[in-house]
Amino acid sequence: MSIKMCIVAVTACLLFVSPSFAGSPLPGTQTIKTGASFKALWDKLEAAVKANGMFVVTRASASRGASGRGIKIPGNLVIGVYRNDFAVRMLKASVPAGIEAPLRFYVTENADGSASLTYRTPSATFKPYGSADLDKMAAELDAIWAKIAKQATSG
Repeated sequence: MSIKMCIVAVTACLLFVSPSFAGSPLPGTQTIKTGASFKALWDKLEAAVKANGMFVVTRASASRGASGRGIKIPGNLVIGVYRNDFAVRMLKASVPAGIEAPLRFYVTENADGSASLTYRTPSATFKPYGSADLDKMAAELDAIWAKIAKQATSG
């Protein structure tokens, strides 16, 4: 068999056996559909973050970037949230876990004009690192994340 035929055969096999994760969220993923508009949910989320003693440390929005180029897409926003005392504890427990910070909330605009809030629980995010100290910290953050989500999506 020629090298070209081997490459074609291997590629074909990979296409058939590769898992598809489209529409399949990671463990610990929580999504809450609301009746709020995209901007209203964004504002409520930021207020809830502050009310729970956390900080918005990053914001990224493909819809805002696209708008700046004259392209309209449904609203989306990733907000990175964390606090330095948790960062210090995280790094003490596991330096490799630092790639997970800040933890994120994702606001998306639905087709009907409402918005949804999605996040992964901190315990699910940090579980793969196998650290009891990290798991303890993540459980504390789970409670804070649940409060933030409830406040942002209520009413």
